[in-house]
Amino acid sequence: MTAPHPPARFVRVDGVPLHVVVEGAGPVVVLSAGLAMAWFDWDPVAALLVARDRTVVRFDRPGHGLSAPAADPPGAAAEARRIAGLLDALGLGGAPVTVVGHSIAGFHAEAFARLYPERTAALVLVDSSVEEAPRTLLPAALRTGAARALGRAVTAAGLPAALGPALRGAAVRASRAGRAADPAARDLVRRCYRTGRVWRGALLENSRYPDTAAELLALRAAHPLEAPATVLVGHEGPPDDAATGWPGRQAALADALGARFELARPAGHLVMLDRPHQVARAVLRAAT
Repeated sequence: MTAPHPPARFVRVDGVPLHVVVEGAGPVVVLSAGLAMAWFDWDPVAALLVARDRTVVRFDRPGHGLSAPAADPPGAAAEARRIAGLLDALGLGGAPVTVVGHSIAGFHAEAFARLYPERTAALVLVDSSVEEAPRTLLPAALRTGAARALGRAVTAAGLPAALGPALRGAAVRASRAGRAADPAARDLVRRCYRTGRVWRGALLENSRYPDTAAELLALRAAHPLEAPATVLVGHEGPPDDAATGWPGRQAALADALGARFELARPAGHLVMLDRPHQVARAVLRAAT
């Protein structure tokens, strides 16, 4: 029998209705998933945190999950302001929060911690995107226009309705240790991934990826990181391979941030699905 879905609501932030799930009681933890992912991808981690007396806030960025599309392309500072605005709208603007970002949302979470140090108890990056020297070959406006056009064409062709859930399932399997299946409820997957909105949102966010990475580098130079930080990286290989490749880049990021470094293994990119207990432990100990 499928577990009941947690209560959800829609909160308007900067004119965009955001889908939000708030559970539990206690210190606040904000969870933000990666590109094209949804609030339910945090289900295992959220349950563990709620059981440890945390208030867990999960939300879908514009164009993701059940949230409405964004009028403007995303950026690091803009997404940090969105998190702050969401907390204010929920009446959670008091005590500092632990902000957790997965993949590209790691850029947004770190930007929040730097721009709102008084509101940040801790920062946790879960297999976060890393760009040491982001470069672009085409102007941002051209990339954004192409992403919008492609999104409209894909939607008009009916591809999300025909292939969306299957593509989501394939992407999840490719991003998990041992190519494990997608644990998400089928009704939720269909509800989100059969719509062109989600694919348009992912294309738009991806089109501005290098700009967001460059913006974060500028924020690092201007705004020191005051909150304790943890970098958690997924790894499927033996421990002695963790000093090179992707884990090595994550370790370098941890050094640059003065953060605690943790290796989650075996885990693919979707660490929160492969190692939810380890992610929850990292969040719980992050502010201590």
